[in-house]
Amino acid sequence: MIKWTAPVPDSFWRQPVILGAVLWLIIAGLVTVSAPIFAPEGPLVTDSSQSLLPPGPGKWLGTDLLGRDVLTRLIWGGRWSLGMGLAGLAITVGLGLPVGLVAATFGGWLEAALMRGVDALLAFPGLLLAMAVITILGPGITSVTVAVGLAAAPGYARVVRSSALEVRTELYVLSARATGCGEGRILIRYIFPNAIAPLIAFATTQLGWILLNGAALNFLGLGVTPGTPEWGNMLVEGRAYLRDAPWVSSFPGLALALTVLSANLLGDRLQATLWPG
Repeated sequence: MIKWTAPVPDSFWRQPVILGAVLWLIIAGLVTVSAPIFAPEGPLVTDSSQSLLPPGPGKWLGTDLLGRDVLTRLIWGGRWSLGMGLAGLAITVGLGLPVGLVAATFGGWLEAALMRGVDALLAFPGLLLAMAVITILGPGITSVTVAVGLAAAPGYARVVRSSALEVRTELYVLSARATGCGEGRILIRYIFPNAIAPLIAFATTQLGWILLNGAALNFLGLGVTPGTPEWGNMLVEGRAYLRDAPWVSSFPGLALALTVLSANLLGDRLQATLWPG
C-alpha cells in the first residue's frame, strides 16, 4: 500500500520562485551538456593579445590573463561542476538511503550501531570531513566527488531514518507486521515507497551543499588541475585580478551561486510541500 499518491500540486510549479529555479537548472544543464555546440572552440584556446579584455561584443564575458574566453570556459566548466555535483549526490543517496532505511526498519542493536556511526561522522564539519577523505584518497576531481558525497551521506541517512520511522508507525505497516510479513518485505513494499517523497526533496537540497563544497575544495587546489575550466578553479584563477578584471571570477561565482540557490530553493519548497510539519 502506498499512501502518497499526489506528489506535487499544479500550483507548486506556478510559483515564480520555483519556476525561476527550475528554469535556471534546466538551462544550465542543457547548455553545459551541449558545450561543443555553444562553444566549439574549446576552453583551452589562448591568445595573449587579448589578455584581460572586458566584456564586450565577441567576448561577451571578457577574457582571462591568458586570453581565454570566460564565457567558453564557463560553459565547459559546468560539465565539471555539475557532473561532480550529480555524481556526489548519487554517492550520498547510495550510502545514506540504505543505512537510514535499515536502521529505521530493523531497530535494536543494528539501528544503534548504524546511528552511532552516523553521529560520529556528523561530529565533524562537512568540509573538514571531505578534506580528510581527500587526504586519504589523494587530490583529484574523483577524490573531490567521493569526498563531498561521503561527507553529505550521514546527514542524509539521518533524514531517511526520520522519514522511515514516521511511516513505520502507520496502521497499514502495523497491520502488515501483524499478518506475519517479514521486516525485509515491509521495508521494500511499505516503508520505502511511502518515505521516498520527502527524501527526493531533501536530495535536491543536498545537491546545493555538494556543489558548494566541491567548488570550495577545487578552490583550495584539492581537486582539478590548474587550468581546468571548473567553476571553483576559475574563481582561483581570477582572484589575483579582482581589482582590475573582476569579470574573471565574478561570472563563475555568479553561475555557482545561482545553481546552489536554485537547488536550495527547489529543495526547501519541495520539502515544505511533500513533508509538511
